[in-house]
Amino acid sequence: MDQRMKHLTGVHLVTWCLLLTGCSREHYVESADQEVYAAINQKAPRVQNMDPNFSLDQAEAVDLKGYPVVDQNTPFFGEYSELEVGHHVVSLEEALDIAVQHNRQYQNSKESLYLEALGLTLSRHRYTPIFSGGVDLDYDETRSTEQIAAGIDKLVTEHETQISGRIGADQLLRAGGRLATSFSTDFFRYLAGDGRVATSSALVGTLSQPLLRGAGYKVAMENLTQAERNLLYSLRDFTRFRQEFTVSIITEYYRVLQDRDRVRNAWQAYQNFQDNVRRETARYEEGEARKADLAELQESELTNEQAWIDAFRNYRENLDRFKVTLGLTTDTPIMLDDSELHRLVIDETHLALSLDEAVDVALKARLDLQTVHDQVADAERKVEVVANGLLPDMDLVASARVNGRDGAKSPSLDFDNYSWSAGLAVDLPLDRKSERNAFRAALIQAERARRAQENLIDEVRLDIQNGWRNLEQAKRNFEISEVRVSLSRSRHREQVIRREIGEGDAFDLVRAQDALTGSQNQLTSALVDHTIRRLSFWRDLGLLHITDNGNWTLELASQHESP
Repeated sequence: MDQRMKHLTGVHLVTWCLLLTGCSREHYVESADQEVYAAINQKAPRVQNMDPNFSLDQAEAVDLKGYPVVDQNTPFFGEYSELEVGHHVVSLEEALDIAVQHNRQYQNSKESLYLEALGLTLSRHRYTPIFSGGVDLDYDETRSTEQIAAGIDKLVTEHETQISGRIGADQLLRAGGRLATSFSTDFFRYLAGDGRVATSSALVGTLSQPLLRGAGYKVAMENLTQAERNLLYSLRDFTRFRQEFTVSIITEYYRVLQDRDRVRNAWQAYQNFQDNVRRETARYEEGEARKADLAELQESELTNEQAWIDAFRNYRENLDRFKVTLGLTTDTPIMLDDSELHRLVIDETHLALSLDEAVDVALKARLDLQTVHDQVADAERKVEVVANGLLPDMDLVASARVNGRDGAKSPSLDFDNYSWSAGLAVDLPLDRKSERNAFRAALIQAERARRAQENLIDEVRLDIQNGWRNLEQAKRNFEISEVRVSLSRSRHREQVIRREIGEGDAFDLVRAQDALTGSQNQLTSALVDHTIRRLSFWRDLGLLHITDNGNWTLELASQHESP
């Protein structure tokens, strides 16, 4: 029994050793991150404007302590004038930074890039030696009766311990072959009376190399080649996403400010009608105005009050929605910086390029177009790879084996005791229906890739031409809106004065006020639209450079250079 306990203790020790050598979950996460970031950093220089500090780490909750605080009422909020007192003012640049750190869609996009790189690490790993190993431990106890003399039996207990160990390596070769090696050993110990020991060991190596079908670097490395290129495409997609993301955040930011400006204009119109109703009421009581005119103004007062209520509700809803876009909760006490709207101007930087030059720049700088060009090359390469599958199978198979030394008490190899073999395995292509279909499908996919390339080129040209026209139209809309505001103000002042001296009618005053409010809203809308279309135009050109915090600059210096 003591001997058996010793062996059981040995088993426990081996088990604990295996557990102690196991890696923690944190180790695997860190190992994956290290490989992924290395793969991304290796290819990032090939993609212009790729985030140089890419990381999957998420920022902590937003700390608003350093942001300016609102300390004044907002008169055009009416009875809710104190609503934003104590709220933190977030500038456009700060909003972009918050969005990059906390937006859920942005994080999903980073994770998609990470997963693509993670898949590449496995594809690369398959072309390195892959080691495996294991240990088996068995303990057996046998009791039997052994006759030692006539009529005299002896109870014999025999203990057997068997330890089997193996280690091997398997590697795919870049020419299409596979090399496998393994070393195994069995260690037996019999514990009865003599304590016999025996071992058995062997070293085996096998090489399988295709000579026709499946042979060659391009065919053998196709999966790894495509994985490498897919990561490059994902880097471009992420960079393109960052451009689109920045434009979308800026668009939503200005739209919320535009909604706030609508509240201001609606409130002013509502106040004007209240003043008009008070004046008209006094004139009516003096017998200087008709009841119908007073009713007309009172009805317009109610209409404008409702318009202000709707504008105020719409502003608050869109502000809450923008908070969610930033990755904040709807109860986060922030407001957007009104001065950002007042700083907008009509920028005509795009006129530094002619329309033809702009199209030429886009055809060189657009990352999605670069990817489509490369995907045509992928499809053409796959045609050749799939065509290889139509060839016969002819594989060179070679193996060698070295056995252990007979009677050795420990694992030992006898290199004088070996064997080897080599041969050819041939499989004639009598049935290639599947391969035929794959080859025909590859030819079709190549044609589709070329058509997709042509289609995207046309779409890019169309995007730039439409963007150019949209900018010209937006500029003209702004100029018209400026004139309309000036005319509407003059008309409104004239109608107010005419009503004060008893001339004109209420309907003219209502129309003048509505025209003034509409022209003010249109002026802000035209300015915001021009800004958004300008940013969209630079994005479509591929020249919108995105900084680490999501802000943007232009890269006109490289506009004629191919990336």
